[in-house]
Amino acid sequence: MKPEEIRILEKREAQVHDGKGAFEMACDRASVAGSVSQRACSFCGSRVVLYPIADAIHIVHGPIGCAAYTWDIRGALSSGPNLHRLSFSTDMQETDVVYGGEKKLAQAIRELAREYSPAAAFIYATCIAGVIGDDVKAVCKDAEAELGIPIIPVDSEGFKGSKKAGYHAACDALMNHLVGTGDTSDIPKLSINILGDFNLAGEIWMIEEYYRKMGIEVVARITGDGRVEDIRKMHGASLNIVQCSGSVTRLAEAMKKKYGIPYIRASYFGIEDMSKALYDVAGQFSNHPEVMARARQIVASEVKRIMPELMAMKKDLAGKKAAVYTGGAFKVFSLVRSLRTIGMSVVVAGSQTGTTEDYKQLHELCDEGAILVDDTNPVELAKFILEKDVDLFIGGVKERPIAFKLGVAFCDHNHERKIALAGFDGLVNFAREVHASVMSPVWKFVPRRANAAPKKEHTAPRSMPIGCTPAMCMTCDSTCGEEES
Repeated sequence: MKPEEIRILEKREAQVHDGKGAFEMACDRASVAGSVSQRACSFCGSRVVLYPIADAIHIVHGPIGCAAYTWDIRGALSSGPNLHRLSFSTDMQETDVVYGGEKKLAQAIRELAREYSPAAAFIYATCIAGVIGDDVKAVCKDAEAELGIPIIPVDSEGFKGSKKAGYHAACDALMNHLVGTGDTSDIPKLSINILGDFNLAGEIWMIEEYYRKMGIEVVARITGDGRVEDIRKMHGASLNIVQCSGSVTRLAEAMKKKYGIPYIRASYFGIEDMSKALYDVAGQFSNHPEVMARARQIVASEVKRIMPELMAMKKDLAGKKAAVYTGGAFKVFSLVRSLRTIGMSVVVAGSQTGTTEDYKQLHELCDEGAILVDDTNPVELAKFILEKDVDLFIGGVKERPIAFKLGVAFCDHNHERKIALAGFDGLVNFAREVHASVMSPVWKFVPRRANAAPKKEHTAPRSMPIGCTPAMCMTCDSTCGEEES
């Protein structure tokens, strides 16, 4: 099917900016029924935020199918306990729906707490538990009194809304049950909390090391490599750094209101944003000028180290086009800047949860004519990828099949990846993956490239340059091997 034959649903048209005319775009709406939105439910949002807390058990109160959405699906690493890698469910059956699942939940909490001795337990309510009216909060309260550890109910019934509603439920669970319950007497003034980083492939350790070199202590990590005790005392830090703004801004706002702790937004992806994050944090401690001096030294040495390799890859990637679709819009900003660093332009960009201000900023950041989409679906993505003839698609696990079916290179920038992409080393890893994917010779064989002008075949030269082989000549763009007429 040709891209012009693919039509956008009428109710979705306002959420697409085609790159033409004055910028105007609707967002923050409920997904259109039948559009096959890439969004997930409220339960998904809550477990994304809370599951990386490594010394707590996580119990899904619902059918076993919901628990399948938790086990080992992300690269969140721990430097200690790995309880977050286990998946527990009350496995509600038809009889539980009829007679209630509260006794089953209480028994599950009791057994698991005694088996694993966790620092806390998070209990996730699902659609079924909400529909039948199980009093999850009462069960948790009784279990906490019996076991002596925090048993935290999470109001994450899927029907409550989209993934963003789940983010809010997770933040409320932390704020209402853990934050502010610990001792802060040993926390220094030069201290921060890192919010919204989930330690995919160990990224939070890389970022924490930068701050350590600047002389700043990280009190709590929300929630990658997270610990219950650190969360309980995080109200003693001087500053909150919000990385994934959609998932944890609610927590930062609540802490600012209750404890007076300021927060700033930051991104750790790409040279520009990583450098800005360090400078912005140093700027918050202006009465300690040595912190800014150390930040400048870190940035200067790291950029000098990685730039030669990036520029070498840029020569191959210059002029290539990319499409980007992620969960949060803040991540898209960093991807646009980073792709520009290695010579690529973004011609299609969007997110699942962006705001009007996010898309205005994205419109200004992208090249003229770029298509912007909010809460899009596979059909629309396919249409725009074909229209713009992109060379690379960056998304998550649900977008990968779209790219490969269309014969487009794909890079995973979601929770499932196992490669660190944050920090200065992370940008090099990203550039290597992009280069290997885009420059692969396999793409010249895909159907969408079939009508492209074929390259003139070369015959092996009588005298090949040093280092060349006959096999290399068959794919080389040089004319050194052409026979003279």
